[in-house]
Amino acid sequence: MDVLSIGETMVLFSPKTSGQLRYANDFSAKIAGAETNTLIGLAKLGHQTSWISKVGNDELGAKIVSAVRGEGVETTYVKKDKNASTGIFLKEKTNAQTTSIFYYRKDSAASKMTPEDIEKVDVSDTKYLYVTGITPALSKSCKEAIFALIHKAKQERVTIVFDPNIRKKLLDIDSGVELIKKIIGLSDIVLPGKAEGEFLFTTTDSTEIAKHCRHLGAGTVVVKLGEKGAYFENSEENGMVDAYAVPYVVDPVGAGDGFAAGLLSGLLDELTWKEAVKRACAVGALVTQVDGDIEGLPTRNQLQAFMESKVYDDVNR
Repeated sequence: MDVLSIGETMVLFSPKTSGQLRYANDFSAKIAGAETNTLIGLAKLGHQTSWISKVGNDELGAKIVSAVRGEGVETTYVKKDKNASTGIFLKEKTNAQTTSIFYYRKDSAASKMTPEDIEKVDVSDTKYLYVTGITPALSKSCKEAIFALIHKAKQERVTIVFDPNIRKKLLDIDSGVELIKKIIGLSDIVLPGKAEGEFLFTTTDSTEIAKHCRHLGAGTVVVKLGEKGAYFENSEENGMVDAYAVPYVVDPVGAGDGFAAGLLSGLLDELTWKEAVKRACAVGALVTQVDGDIEGLPTRNQLQAFMESKVYDDVNR
């Protein structure tokens, strides 16, 4: 298995018109979750991925599992909870520049994950374990499950990749900072953004963020800088990678997950760090061009065409 991840995926209800949600009548229903966004992105690029989670024993849970499996992600470790519902969230786009997200995930099935759900997970053939800061913030039992999985991965010498992906509404300020820092210290590769650097270390300077993460124990740090690209640093090298220019941003949600998919894809293809980060920036840019979390994730041909600044069509196949 190339990449294994754990986390909650929910159903996103998005109004078909802009404006306040109170005036919306028609909605589309899509699936979205930070970890499955990344796993689907990797699957579309030709890599093997697997997902650990829980969903409700309901129609929304069935929709999620069917969609994730349909995108090529293995769902062997996804369980159904008969006593809890699948989480949902809504997106409000009041104008072209402003998007708000409203979550309804309290006591969801995924928040009921425990270390017992990790016991039968086999990581012996896994190359990368990808985790985010969202899952351990869902509940005490989820936090325990994350650390159980990280412990199992370390025993098998699996490379651990951590995207802090901080959700302030889920984290207590003091204990949340310590939780994220602890996971950073257990990770081989860390992918913070500027806002996360400010939350954790009171700085938005990319080199300072990287220094703090490496001081905690991270081997390589890749700091996401949005339209400015990304900065990477480890014991052997460091550097800046420029972002890919796009005409305008249609939907920024999910760009960081696409970035992670691009980076992991590059590492799986044994690219240099600079080239892997460059691929990450390209996937992140493509995601912003489409409304939806997974709809803009490219195939390998589409990614190559974009990176070569060519339009992909039937002629180029």
